Amino acid sequence: MNYIPVSDKDKKEMFESIGVKDTQELLSLQIPETLRVKKLNLDKGMSEQELISLFKKYAHKNKSNLACFRGAGIYDHFVPSIVDEIIGRSEFWTAYTPYQAEASQGTLQAIFEYQSVMCELTGMECSNASMYDGATAVAEAILLAIRASRKNKVIISNALNPEYISVVETYTKNLNIEIVKIDVDSKTGALNKDALNNVLDEKVAAVVVQSPNFFGTVEDMQELSKASKDKKALFVAVVNPVSLGLLKTPGEYGADIAVGEGQVFGNQMYLGGSTFGFMVVTKALEWKMPGRIVGQTVDKDGKRGFVLTLQSREQHIRREKATSNICTNAALNSFAACVYAAYLGSQGIKELAETNISKTRYAFEKIKNIKGFVPLFENSVFFNEFVFKTDKNIDKINEELMKENILGPLDLGKTDAKYKNCIMFAVTEKRTKQEIDKLAEILTRV
Repeated sequence: MNYIPVSDKDKKEMFESIGVKDTQELLSLQIPETLRVKKLNLDKGMSEQELISLFKKYAHKNKSNLACFRGAGIYDHFVPSIVDEIIGRSEFWTAYTPYQAEASQGTLQAIFEYQSVMCELTGMECSNASMYDGATAVAEAILLAIRASRKNKVIISNALNPEYISVVETYTKNLNIEIVKIDVDSKTGALNKDALNNVLDEKVAAVVVQSPNFFGTVEDMQELSKASKDKKALFVAVVNPVSLGLLKTPGEYGADIAVGEGQVFGNQMYLGGSTFGFMVVTKALEWKMPGRIVGQTVDKDGKRGFVLTLQSREQHIRREKATSNICTNAALNSFAACVYAAYLGSQGIKELAETNISKTRYAFEKIKNIKGFVPLFENSVFFNEFVFKTDKNIDKINEELMKENILGPLDLGKTDAKYKNCIMFAVTEKRTKQEIDKLAEILTRV
């Protein structure tokens, strides 16, 4: 049996259709000559023992235990050992919901408990069984709003994480959906309300706002939600779960859909993944949600049990009726969030948010007093990120910080040219006073 998926004839036809001679020419269109290897010079094979020793040698070159002052979507929060202990148990670590889902009561209960936690945390009525990540959750929220409203115009804030915006544009590119972007106020870093009011009308399906936004600024979600409702548009809140320990919940300010990245709740950074996205909605929208919903019921003997109440992807129903092709719910990662939230409790989450704000404010004041650093948004109310404009060399700053085992701020000019010479710092509960003082000392002398 031939396991080669593409024959030479198939390749020839594909190359001819795109106008290239062979694979090398195809690669040359995108990969610079300096990065291409013409021939692999491989040494002779190694024994297992030799190979492990070699890998350990390479591993020692990695920087470890960095003091991380960079966020932009993935954050360095402390994960209590109880989280990894519980999710590392074989019944969770290896679990996969079978097609006869009700046979796996433990897995279903874990998802149900997660859904319950997310509803309580956000003040919303219904949660699905989680999604891939924050970016796809935002895109799926927009598609949900389009389905529910039967309108095709969506307003999004330009202070939405740029990676989220990119995924939204990819999702909607060929779906006849109009995406209108609104810039931030130059003094506050929050959505420009006048600009929003100029384009907000009854043709809008949804308004999508992140708070705290990409720059760390806390938005006036109460007013933005009201403005959306006045024009009969759904309000989609993109939120940081940690911030909900102090800030108003999406349920309190009337959001129709709340989504976001769940990594901050009990998940390590893992080189930027793996993560999970969450989605919670009002009762009116629950049957239009993508993914799965686990419900609680009783069996014929009156004992509590769990069932898959909703699974609206194309594998289970007619393709044209499916709400999305989401085929996983990142269950282990979302379960980690459930364990984390249960361990902290409502008071613990509140104290966590307070600690983040306190340490962030301390770092902000330290940097503000250093020559060459000026707050980009002078009237910003921020959570655990903030932006400074600087006349110093940002690459040099990060090089010097790395020498001291500090992962420095994000160069915003590399995400958007209009923010050239701007850097964004992130501070979480893990950053100590000594680390913040060390950061400030290095910034002073660079």
